[in-house]
Amino acid sequence: MTSAPDGTRSAGVPGGRVAAGDTPRQAGEAALSGRTADEPHGGEPTLDELSLEEAIQRVEEVEHEGRPPAAGPLSNALIAAAVVALGIAALIGSARLGLGTVRSPESGTWPLLVSAVLVVLGLGLLATARRTTDAERFSGASWLVLAGLATMIGFVAVISIIGFEIPATLLTFVWLRFLGREGWRTSIVTSLAVVVAFYLVFVAALSVPIPHLF
Repeated sequence: MTSAPDGTRSAGVPGGRVAAGDTPRQAGEAALSGRTADEPHGGEPTLDELSLEEAIQRVEEVEHEGRPPAAGPLSNALIAAAVVALGIAALIGSARLGLGTVRSPESGTWPLLVSAVLVVLGLGLLATARRTTDAERFSGASWLVLAGLATMIGFVAVISIIGFEIPATLLTFVWLRFLGREGWRTSIVTSLAVVVAFYLVFVAALSVPIPHLF
């Protein structure tokens, strides 16, 4: 905030202050154009002087500053192939749980549907690997994604043995506390609440054949 001679205060912008005669909108345009509000308007064009496409591009450039570099076609294809492989493995596991019929579904029915969608999405990613430009190159933050995938695989591996209650509680807790950096109390309470709500809706109310302990 800056003070005017008459004692009133006006909002400043990063890297400078609002010049005399400038409005807050002009100050914001100055930040997007890379100049301070004290500089004259004769350099970079303001948003009012740009076309709609140029203005959108300018805003996107500001929003994407500091992001990791984009992944190449090879990385996109490898990720898509991994998604397809995961979906196929899940399809096989779902079939082993038992599929049943439309009127009488068994434990593998819903996992089968989710796995099929996963395979279709993976194939779609593979088909657009060369044209995809918004995927980020592998970085340190990507390990969080791999950790989440590993815990999901562990969840699928044990749910048919000990039911979903304990694995689902642990999975939700790990995602909230260690991947999402939530507090201990929030992670514990939310994990228990999610599993209880899931049990009441799908097991108690709808009688969905999901492996469970209670």
